[in-house]
Amino acid sequence: MEARDFPAGEFEEHRAHLRAVAYRMLGSVSEADDAVQEAWLRLDRSRADEVDNLRGWLTTVVARIALDMLRSRKARREEPLDVSFPEPLVSRPDGADPEHEVLLADSVGLALLVVLETLSPAERLAFVLHDMFGLSFDEIAPVVDRSPTAARQLASRARRRVRGARPASDIEPSRQREVVDAYVAAARDGDFEALVAVLDPDVVLRVDRGTVRGSRELRGVEAVAKQARGFARFAPLARPARINGTPGFVVVRDGRTLAIGGFTVARDRIVEIDILADPARLREVDLSAIDA
Repeated sequence: MEARDFPAGEFEEHRAHLRAVAYRMLGSVSEADDAVQEAWLRLDRSRADEVDNLRGWLTTVVARIALDMLRSRKARREEPLDVSFPEPLVSRPDGADPEHEVLLADSVGLALLVVLETLSPAERLAFVLHDMFGLSFDEIAPVVDRSPTAARQLASRARRRVRGARPASDIEPSRQREVVDAYVAAARDGDFEALVAVLDPDVVLRVDRGTVRGSRELRGVEAVAKQARGFARFAPLARPARINGTPGFVVVRDGRTLAIGGFTVARDRIVEIDILADPARLREVDLSAIDA
């Protein structure tokens, strides 16, 4: 190709991949799209004869952009939340939206993204690029301005955090849905014993209510079951949905989204509940897949 000869079609071939990289880095579809668009602008300003591997070049460019966005985001937070959620992907309960399938490849559930939010920007980048997309540490090192050995250490630290905090589901999606529906029914009825029956003894409940209302994390079956009983008045409004590919619910009243809940089910019990209840963030979530 000659200098500055990058047909849009070549870029479009890699758009889905780039969005997947950016979403894992940023936990936001809108910010991921911004990062991908900026990558296109940088490509348009570059020389084609300087790019040997377009996919690899674009991947590292998007990663750099996302890294800068993460660092800027953390710098703006004067008082970080104890629980900070990514932007959830909401799909119909009977299957994921086709557009979400690419973003959710490799089981990028809400629970994993919540853990990624706790990593430093450099740790997150090293983990995402190496463990999820197979880039070498020689390729990652210049992006984080570290040596390959230091980049490997970043990914290793991140991997330990992820493994230590990310429970794995071991049952079929249909059974996961049954367990989640049983939780919602028990919460609606205020049935403490039924709630305890579907919760793991070490269950974790995380609620992100935004910087104004604060966030909360509860651990243990008794504390979570008691909190769930307070959900009784909203349970009748809970609509089944898939949240980042796993069973969950959306609470809507008079056209306004009040909460989005994602669940991780393992050993036939709920081991994690992640609820986004920040009004400002909820207004940004795309519910078109379940509204259709």
